[in-house]
Amino acid sequence: MAGFSNIIGHEQIKEHLQNAISMNKVSHAYIFNGPDRSGKMALANSFAMALQCEQHSTEGCMECHSCQQALSGNQPDIIYLQHEKPNTISVDDIRRQINNDIGIKPYASPYKIYIVSEAEKMSQQAQNALLKTIEEPPAYAVILLLTSNADSFLPTILSRCITLNLKPVPDTAIHNFLMERYQIPDYKADICTAFAQGNVGKAVQLASSEEFNEIKASALQLVKRVKDIELHEMIETVKRISDYKLEINDYFDIMFIWYRDVLLYKATSDINSLIFKDEISDIKKQASKSSYEGIETIIKSLDKAKNRLNANVNFDLVIELLLQTIKEN
Repeated sequence: MAGFSNIIGHEQIKEHLQNAISMNKVSHAYIFNGPDRSGKMALANSFAMALQCEQHSTEGCMECHSCQQALSGNQPDIIYLQHEKPNTISVDDIRRQINNDIGIKPYASPYKIYIVSEAEKMSQQAQNALLKTIEEPPAYAVILLLTSNADSFLPTILSRCITLNLKPVPDTAIHNFLMERYQIPDYKADICTAFAQGNVGKAVQLASSEEFNEIKASALQLVKRVKDIELHEMIETVKRISDYKLEINDYFDIMFIWYRDVLLYKATSDINSLIFKDEISDIKKQASKSSYEGIETIIKSLDKAKNRLNANVNFDLVIELLLQTIKEN
């Protein structure tokens, strides 16, 4: 946990939260809505620490007893909801950890803050149970719901919370952050930044991965050989990404950047604007063999594949449909 100043991007959200503290207009419930690893937890942690700061700093002084506890994850009045079932936050989880606890006054702080990560996993019964608490909370209570899909919440939950939508962080900010913090070369920062698509957490994950070159090589080898590769071989190749601790969507993003480079080179012949500049020979070959419409179709099919996997469509079927589209274009 660190203060707002250490969070890259999200300036409007940081300003909103700090203004709420300084003007004493803190809401009882907030929704932090954004993709995985986009900074939701960092914002929630910083907000919670600043709210409890004994020096009343909107940044968090980092030195008082409360801030030190928060930094170590041991502030007794900053409570993180736990759930035993990985894919569900049950009504019992909400009742036991929030509803039955919220009536007890803070241990030693002005607020009692509940942070619910992956809040989209709340069942409808859990949301209804939480709604009763949000409707009539104690004056000291603040509930922070972190989600990648605010649309999964009941309208009654949404209407009683302040929703803060995390926007993509500018590429230049991510690029500079990676080079300064991780001391990586410029070309690697370029790839990580493009891969992240405005998500700092994704950029950091790739930049700090010891298997970076293997990840890149695996994805690029796949797109270069895709016209000749057999279905079963492609499926096995894609399945091995778990060895690199990457998600399938992240692997698709690397492929997306490759085809984006191919399309860009075909349209402009400008090498300097490419992400995979060191792959220019193969990018030229791909660009000469593919039509604009074909490349755009492939890019759209990668997005469709991500959506289908998110909707729990059969993995092998998704890869087969993607392969067929790429082979045809």
